[in-house]
Amino acid sequence: MNRLSDLVYPATVRAQQAVDSKRAFFPLAGQLAASALGLDASEVTEALLERERLGSTAFGRGMAIPHARIAGLSGVRGLFIQLAKPVDFDAVDALPVDLAFVLLSPVDAGADHLKALAQVSRFLRDEAAVARLRGARSAEALYAILTGDEARDAA
Repeated sequence: MNRLSDLVYPATVRAQQAVDSKRAFFPLAGQLAASALGLDASEVTEALLERERLGSTAFGRGMAIPHARIAGLSGVRGLFIQLAKPVDFDAVDALPVDLAFVLLSPVDAGADHLKALAQVSRFLRDEAAVARLRGARSAEALYAILTGDEARDAA
């Protein structure tokens, strides 16, 4: 299975986050980027909203990959947010989103940004992994699933 340990860190993973709308999700992601990565929360929020205005980043089955390019970022970074209750995200299949992998890339990331998007997309197509993500109730459990540390943690 594909591992995401080069994109997420324990500090960039959140479980059971409460938001009541798609619009409320983006400031939450901005705050997480600020606290975990030292980025400007409003800049991240606005960049994600700007991308979302082009079309929903929800791709179905209750998942979304909001993404944006951020000036001053040293490499591609990911935030994983599990929502306590699914919210309408204007997905193609109309299912509300409860799992979001936010991808933040440097402005000049080019191929690295596309490779990271493909990597996250491949991971989220794994139905068994997605079922484990939905069943997880802590950020630590989510991080273990995302990075493939489950087997080690179970030992």
